[in-house]
Amino acid sequence: MAQKTLVFRGEMFGISYEFINFDISKTLVFLHGWGSNKALMKQAFEDCFKEYRHLYIDMPGFGNSTLPSFGLTSKDYQAILTLFLEALKVEPFAIFGHSFGGKIATLLNPKNLVLLSSAGILLPKPFCVTSKIKISKILKHFPYFHNIMKVFLRSKDVAGMEEVMYQTFKNVVDEDFSATFAHFKNKAWIFWGEDDTVTPLYAGEKIHSLIKDSSFFTLQGDHYFYLTQAKAIETSLMGAFS
Repeated sequence: MAQKTLVFRGEMFGISYEFINFDISKTLVFLHGWGSNKALMKQAFEDCFKEYRHLYIDMPGFGNSTLPSFGLTSKDYQAILTLFLEALKVEPFAIFGHSFGGKIATLLNPKNLVLLSSAGILLPKPFCVTSKIKISKILKHFPYFHNIMKVFLRSKDVAGMEEVMYQTFKNVVDEDFSATFAHFKNKAWIFWGEDDTVTPLYAGEKIHSLIKDSSFFTLQGDHYFYLTQAKAIETSLMGAFS
């Protein structure tokens, strides 16, 4: 494991990363989802794609990468990772992105994109979430009670996270990436867990319809289906990658 320091918007960012098969030239980059880290992606894929170099990255605010001092947007993540890849002199052969990482992978515009239950399609919010939003808006008029209740009103996705990451979460959680997917002109492979309830199957089908040069695969499992289906993903991609 290593760390690369770079400057973005006047702030130092330490990005934690790890290479596997370092001496191979073609590089696959792996980007984790929200609340996760590079270790989970490595656990899934380190025994796959042995003909390629792997680059596993902790995105800012996750894993062993530094916590930003200000809330980031998805385009900030794109800019930081662009600087990072340039600093390492890595031109990805393909970028894999799970969930939130799928959005960032798409923004990076690789020549080969692999989406794993990607976020980016707006989903209807369940009643419990819309209720929390309404209550929070009302309580904002009563700062004392709002400060007491805000921890109970926040999504479980940010439970235990620093305030700056909550601000980042608010920046990225409701983004509609439909236009971004539609403007992606390179080759994409989209893999989805059949029982995914975080990003439902129809979201993957929508992304497939938006990216013209894309292939769509469903595999057994939930939002983290890739942890048990990495070999199936490898089998589906090896012919296309060669």
